[in-house]
Amino acid sequence: MTPPLLSLILFVFEAAVVILSLDRVVMLRTSRPLWPLQRVIPSPRSSASLARRSYASAVDLSNYPKPGDKLYGFTVKRTEQVPEFELAAIQLQHDKTGAEYLHIGRDDSNNVFSIGFKTNPPDATGVPHILEHTTLCGSEKYPVRDPFFKMLPRSLSNFMNAFTSADHTTYPFATTNAQDFRNLMSVYLDATLHPLLNRLDFTQEGWRIGPENPLAVGPDGQSESPLVFKGVVYNEMKGQMSDASYLYYIRFHEHLVPALNNSGGDPPRITDLTYDQLKAFHAEHYHPSNSKILTYGDLPLEDHLKKLSEVLAKFEHASVDGDIKLPIDLSEPQSVTVPGPLDPLIPADAQYKTSVTWSMGNSMDMVERFSLSVLSSLLLDGYGSPFYQGLIEAGLGSDFTPNTGFNAMGKASTFSVGLTGVKKDAVKEVRKRIDDIILETCERGFDKIKVDGILHQLELGLKHKTANFGMGLMQRLKPDWFNGIDPFDSLAFQRTLDGFKERYAKGRYLEELLETYLLNDRVLIFTMEPSASYGEALAAEETARLDSKIHEVSSQFSSPEEAKRHLEKQELELLDAQENARQQDLSCLPTVHVSDIPRVKPTKEVRFSSLDNVKVQWREAPTNGLTYFRAVHKLDGIPDELRELIPLFTDSIMRLGTRNMTMEKLEELIKLKTGGISVSYHSSTSPHNLRQYEEGFVLSGRAFDRNVPAMYDLLRMLILETDFDSPEAEKKILQLLQSSAHSAMDTVAEAGHAYARRYAMAGLSPEGQLREQTSGLTNVKLTTLLATRTETGALRDVIQKLRAIQSFAISNTQSLRVALNCDADSSKSNRAMLSEFLGTLPSNVNIPSSQKSGHKFPRNAKTFFPLPYQVYYSSVVVPTVPYVNSAGASLQVLSQLLTHKHLHHEIREKGGAYGGGAFSLGLNGIFGMMSYRDPNPQNTLNIMSEAGTWARDRNWTERDLEEAKLSVFQALDAPESVSQEGMTQFLSGVDPEMQQRRREQLLDVTAKDVKKAANEFLVKGAKDASTALLGAPKEWTGEQSGWIVKDLGMETAQLADPASDIAAET
Repeated sequence: MTPPLLSLILFVFEAAVVILSLDRVVMLRTSRPLWPLQRVIPSPRSSASLARRSYASAVDLSNYPKPGDKLYGFTVKRTEQVPEFELAAIQLQHDKTGAEYLHIGRDDSNNVFSIGFKTNPPDATGVPHILEHTTLCGSEKYPVRDPFFKMLPRSLSNFMNAFTSADHTTYPFATTNAQDFRNLMSVYLDATLHPLLNRLDFTQEGWRIGPENPLAVGPDGQSESPLVFKGVVYNEMKGQMSDASYLYYIRFHEHLVPALNNSGGDPPRITDLTYDQLKAFHAEHYHPSNSKILTYGDLPLEDHLKKLSEVLAKFEHASVDGDIKLPIDLSEPQSVTVPGPLDPLIPADAQYKTSVTWSMGNSMDMVERFSLSVLSSLLLDGYGSPFYQGLIEAGLGSDFTPNTGFNAMGKASTFSVGLTGVKKDAVKEVRKRIDDIILETCERGFDKIKVDGILHQLELGLKHKTANFGMGLMQRLKPDWFNGIDPFDSLAFQRTLDGFKERYAKGRYLEELLETYLLNDRVLIFTMEPSASYGEALAAEETARLDSKIHEVSSQFSSPEEAKRHLEKQELELLDAQENARQQDLSCLPTVHVSDIPRVKPTKEVRFSSLDNVKVQWREAPTNGLTYFRAVHKLDGIPDELRELIPLFTDSIMRLGTRNMTMEKLEELIKLKTGGISVSYHSSTSPHNLRQYEEGFVLSGRAFDRNVPAMYDLLRMLILETDFDSPEAEKKILQLLQSSAHSAMDTVAEAGHAYARRYAMAGLSPEGQLREQTSGLTNVKLTTLLATRTETGALRDVIQKLRAIQSFAISNTQSLRVALNCDADSSKSNRAMLSEFLGTLPSNVNIPSSQKSGHKFPRNAKTFFPLPYQVYYSSVVVPTVPYVNSAGASLQVLSQLLTHKHLHHEIREKGGAYGGGAFSLGLNGIFGMMSYRDPNPQNTLNIMSEAGTWARDRNWTERDLEEAKLSVFQALDAPESVSQEGMTQFLSGVDPEMQQRRREQLLDVTAKDVKKAANEFLVKGAKDASTALLGAPKEWTGEQSGWIVKDLGMETAQLADPASDIAAET
């Protein structure tokens, strides 16, 4: 179960995924960013006054202009210091166009830029989404094809993307390099305000009709390939709509806010969008008068203003559509039922999704908005929450629906609660039970300890230093800003928190909110019922629509044959344009250089000590009074039948409680005393030998220094004292299994390429096999099978194995190692607290004896998983070398070259997939290629099979190598949170000397090295390749075509059989 987050303070916590520099998977997503720097003619007042300003501190308001000051065509409206976030906020407005600009000064070198536009979608054709793609396909100042993707390898940015939200579109980037910031700002501004919007780009990114394989011709020289719908966004949204959770949310939102159409686009409607409509939408919405611009970091405001002023000065003021779309009037109850897909992995009789939604009013009261988010958390967050216990634990459903929680849509807000995995005859009971829970909660009230726990999480979140604070802040502010909320109100967190505390202190404040907003029948009940014919109906609709569109085209020609030749000719023209773009002169695009990358990277010093038999790694750095704890308990020879249950074990210990304490009470203590604790499976390949690895458990947690003993005690209790023998244990474990099973199809649909990669790797390395068993399709199969064991006692053997895992999960032995990141002043007390914790752990544990794995995953094989998706996911992998081998650097550079110079072009631009590229997993010793939401996998696999020869025979230029190295170092030199410092060495064994050696090797890679790696590992090594493909079965995916077909459907559950069923003998 994923608990709802407090929407008001989302940005307090980590906002982005940390990319480990060892293993980078390159996946080019649909969205991107661009902007122009141009010289500015300063206003008479601004230049002189600002030139005298010292920007020594980005937080000091005295270093900024004052309200009313005019400079570079902007007027300063307000300034404010926000001490809780250590930042200064300056709000300005462009005098000529009215463009709104918010600068957030902070002593943070990871600078962020974003421009966004209000883009209420007029229909469900996805015009905002398709425009987001096509704006990035070339501009007046940068008239090259697809400058966004071509800028990716010319930048040291740690974030570049673009987002199409429900009612606005945003183009952000982040970088620590000042020249890179100026380059990207120039490209982003020109792309959004002066795009070329070529027709061919619209057909590539949006939609078109063309031959499935335009180069396939028959004996008569005519095309034999059938006509199909094509387009990157079209295929992206077909894949997105394959996610049943996403589909449920979209259909719900369409009924809740019918005035706000699906901005991403509904495939049946996307094909109604015309090129002229796209251009008109840009002209109407992508104007400075309709924009909101944000900069963040330590770069001078004056520099930003100069660039912005030069660009915006070319525009006049324009009227814009700033309409804020509101939910429907719920003064009378409403009920809607829509059809949805049938999930083949779970029982057909329990696939209803139903929810109840209330309007929470249209309020600008930030304290009340915050209070409602706290109320939502109290109702929904955790296994002890009223709605979890009263709905899921009561057996009415398997998990909450994706719309569950408090949703603040600017001035308007709603609250929803619903269930997935509901039986047909229980749908009405869900509604009744929700009302009962609300009434019972009103009468009982909320325990103060639960509210205190939430406030403690907020306090800790404010102190937790993240590497991507600016990007998280931008993502938090922009949605509200576009919907009428003053960004200064959003930033005033302490004021809002103080207001909440004042109201809460008066008594029954939260209960009164509950009574005011939820004790009524003014609701929308939204239900999705499963339909066995849903997929067939979707396919039939697309076929009929395609026939209709072809008929429209044919009416303009003398015959259907001539119309088909016209469509084929258009497809070839697009192919020619795509091919010509490969040789395009890119000298107009700005770039940073490899010479900007320091050859030696400063290391974050760590020291080591020993407590009895336990090795301790210390990273002493400013942490704002927080201690970050990790421990790895290394285990040897875990039997397969236990290893595959470790994910269930780690879920169970966070669910069952102990003999002396319920999980509800444990959750209260976790929130009140820590910033979160976790136990998970750990495995890592040796950097020296690919056949050697370690596996075990990794424990982690963070807490204020004063609460470290409580954190340790909670970890110890969860691991050693969880009660697997309680009368409720089997029921709760079954609920965990069913919740995972009900989300399995959507989880795979969201990251199918990763599941394909994991399965393909399983036959190539011992550690790859472990990962597949614990987090791959093998584990998905096991989970869905065990979830069908609904009879009392049917999970007895599973519980016995979970107890066995508990017996050796943690010990105070040489198999345990610990890492602590803390303030230097707290290291002495931390040593004492750790010593006391270690003394409470068992010193001798026995791991059940194990034969070596009986499971053999296919090697040098093609494996196909039939799944009811509208698009495909693929991965091809080959074994390479250990991390310390110098060839690993050449392989990393090769992965970037293949991605940016070949695979992106062939798989995404020509093939229409949402993503495609190469990856080099240095620590795993794996090189591979993948595609994501791919409509043409057969062609993709052919491209991948020839990629090695293509790379070996290409004449790589110094510019090619320069760009590939820049791409590699985007991840290597990305900012790192203090909590992550030293973790590469601790978790993988790759020490700073190894990292520095790899850094130098990367900088020194030559064209000869790349060609050698391509020949050795991709051409000669092709015989060792493994392939995995996920998607709908076709004639060519059968065993007669050399595929091993693996079914994830439900069968009789036998423990440890799923892996052997999916695995195949070598």
